[in-house]
Amino acid sequence: MAGFRIQRWDSSDPVAISKQCNELNASLRYCFLLSEKDASLIPVIQKSVPDGLRISGALFPALLADGRFDAAGCIVIEMQAAPEPVILENASSEACMADNAARMAQYVKSLPANEPAALFCIFDALIPNIGTQLDTWYLHVADRVRLFGVNAGSESFTPIDCLFDNELLYRDAVLLQILPDHPGAILEHGYPAPAEFITATSAEGNKIIQIDWQPALDRYRQIMFERKGVEVTRENFYNYAVHFPFGIMRADGEVLVRIPVGLTEDGSIYCIGEIPANSFLTLLDAAAGSHKAPARLAESLNAMSDCSDLLLFYCAGRRLHRGPEAEKEIDEIRSRGGFRNILGALSLGEIGTSHQSRYPLFHNATLVGVPCR
Repeated sequence: MAGFRIQRWDSSDPVAISKQCNELNASLRYCFLLSEKDASLIPVIQKSVPDGLRISGALFPALLADGRFDAAGCIVIEMQAAPEPVILENASSEACMADNAARMAQYVKSLPANEPAALFCIFDALIPNIGTQLDTWYLHVADRVRLFGVNAGSESFTPIDCLFDNELLYRDAVLLQILPDHPGAILEHGYPAPAEFITATSAEGNKIIQIDWQPALDRYRQIMFERKGVEVTRENFYNYAVHFPFGIMRADGEVLVRIPVGLTEDGSIYCIGEIPANSFLTLLDAAAGSHKAPARLAESLNAMSDCSDLLLFYCAGRRLHRGPEAEKEIDEIRSRGGFRNILGALSLGEIGTSHQSRYPLFHNATLVGVPCR
């Protein structure tokens, strides 16, 4: 595995950040992860890096360090022998989808023939058609690279400029970074598939309009009352939704989690991630098996790579469900995996390949582990 290292700059002081940026090695690549509360550090970083050094970065709801989700400063990913990053703009526009997919393919095809690599992508979380874009990308590059990624942005799900490079900030965009000779990432959510199913009889992008031919919210409320004995209202909807998200059942038995995050006036339900019309859905119970994910993640990472450090992305919705147990999950990953250092961020959606193939899939409520050395 080529050099892929992580470090934390634990100060939010602009003077300290500027000094550390001045000392960066211009022959390497760097990607900066910041929490949205420290967005004011972006222009400091942009102005302070050495001339000729191309950087990239993203804003997340919070950073992860020392087993906690309130880290100050920034997480710095250092990459050796990596090409310059690429940012695809107007990513949610269907008119731009083909051109953006072609740019992504050109970027991947710049790799030397037969050189193994991963493609790390960071999407603006408010892009509504991420799954469709991943399908389009796969048609261009198939399994040439091990694709993985996460969503950046604000946990309030309001539009913000969440990606940046040396000069600009971006929203409605995707950051791409090729990682030469890297094994990719492991994703785990632990949700088992229940036996009962419902159908998204009408859906549009990331919005479920009808379930079983009824307004989506009405049917969700009915199911929750029948199965759990709880009264779901517009006011408490999100509080329950993180504990009882939707699952999309794939033909290979894999479950894709979709956490509902909002409602429309007509009772449609918004999710992070697309819901294909006529999808077979199930209402997942986060308490039923998601606690098994840390052990599975650590086991899979140990089988994948001999790594001392771990870049970890932890779904913000999962954190809301797990509560105080979320930080215990990080401790479990550390102890089971034998990792010296775990750094990362809260994410708003996760991307990885199917357990059966390298086909890219979009997830919620998931842990993403990226091995580092």
